[in-house]
Amino acid sequence: MNMQDPHWSYTVLTTSLLLADLFIRIGLSLRVIMHKRPYGVSLAWLVVVLLIPFLGGFFYLILGENRIPEKRTERARVSYNHYQHWLKTLRQRAPVSWQGLNPECAPLHRQAVTLVGLPAMAGNNLILFTDPEEIISSIIAEIDKAESTCHMQYYIWQEGGRVDELIDALIRAAARGVTCRILLDSIGSRDFLKGAIAGRMKAAGIRIQESLPAGLIKALFHRIDIRNHRKLTIIDGKLAFTGSHNMVDPEVFNKDAGVGKWIDVMVKVEGPVVETLAGTFISDWFLESDIGKFRSESLTKDIETVRQLGDIHPRPVAGEMAVQFVPSGPGFAPETIHSLLLTTIYAARKELIITTPYLIPDDPLLVALKAAAQRGVKVAIIVPKKNNFRLVHYASRARYEELAASGVEIHLFHGGLLHSKTITVDRDFALFGSVNLDMRSCWLNFEATLFIYCRTFTEQLVAVQQEYLKLSDKLVLEDFQNRGHFEKFKENTCLLVSPLL
Repeated sequence: MNMQDPHWSYTVLTTSLLLADLFIRIGLSLRVIMHKRPYGVSLAWLVVVLLIPFLGGFFYLILGENRIPEKRTERARVSYNHYQHWLKTLRQRAPVSWQGLNPECAPLHRQAVTLVGLPAMAGNNLILFTDPEEIISSIIAEIDKAESTCHMQYYIWQEGGRVDELIDALIRAAARGVTCRILLDSIGSRDFLKGAIAGRMKAAGIRIQESLPAGLIKALFHRIDIRNHRKLTIIDGKLAFTGSHNMVDPEVFNKDAGVGKWIDVMVKVEGPVVETLAGTFISDWFLESDIGKFRSESLTKDIETVRQLGDIHPRPVAGEMAVQFVPSGPGFAPETIHSLLLTTIYAARKELIITTPYLIPDDPLLVALKAAAQRGVKVAIIVPKKNNFRLVHYASRARYEELAASGVEIHLFHGGLLHSKTITVDRDFALFGSVNLDMRSCWLNFEATLFIYCRTFTEQLVAVQQEYLKLSDKLVLEDFQNRGHFEKFKENTCLLVSPLL
């Protein structure tokens, strides 16, 4: 044998690797195509699978498909009939009169009912909070008055500052017999869940449950970047808080990130719609932690058991606002919030103001925003000037020029990290909650949004948005177009993988 010829085993090994790589690329590419997801998502994954040997396939298997933990999926299946029965009972109370409201409200409401089943309910009162000190103080005050349950669900929970006072309030509540349940996202609250303070809370009788547990081993069986992004507090089933504020004190949270304090909004909710927030929390809790298996002989008794455990009960009229709660996520109707965002944008006739920390719209949302501006709607989008995620920062900037050229106003907020997620339409109705204008919120995260069909509240929210505008710099298209070629390259490169961010 010629000493210069490679050993036969080398040839077999290299050929095997090449064939394996080829089969992986072809097989996974066919899998991507057959899933029929949005064009941008499919194209991005095809780029990853075809251009990155082996690792591209590995990343796709870990992150490419919305595989939810089997245990959670099975519990969702078991609870489906109970959930549907509860939805039917909701439609019998607090109906909304659509007379005198923007004519676009009723079709939007019908679409949301079709997608998630939860109707708008009349007779609510919303109190808007913009100051973090006031937000946390108000929640503490309600915890101290709690008599039966304190239910809290957050993406990020981090001790420090005023949050320590809230933890003490929960411990006091547990000591006087109040049932305290806290549901926290596994990744967003990872440090807290592993910390000593969480242990102290559990020792005091507070139940803390990890939502969508994540880890290296679990990544082999389900997609670990599907997260629970909701922010909810429900006290005694009588009142609730929701919005964009995580359970953190901005005075101490991420101080070294270089983006300033996080700017958020929350609302205190009173009235019939509180029942839908309470029901959504207990549904999420059941999916993660068994609340007692249904063993009774009838669906009605099961529903009653869940109502008692979750403090879910009808609430009397507390105001004049019509509000619809829309939970969304990769479940029975994964397209929910994406479809409703499109309808909301197309409903605008005069003015559309949006605040979002992450602006990475897919093609349908991009077209909708441009079309709104082109038909004469004043479209203003307020985003942070500095973002806490570098890839998101550049991917967002890649869309600025196209949006601005169509007449969309881009405003860069320099008063901190603007984390509020709000949409106001024609000063008639509003969307308010945890949803960002990106593909993660539309397709991967479990989110919570209030659809508020009320001019009075919408005017209050517009006033807050106007305050954000005062602390923002309007993007000048001509100046932005003169940025360097390397900046454009970074933006366009990040945009390629934006459907995966």
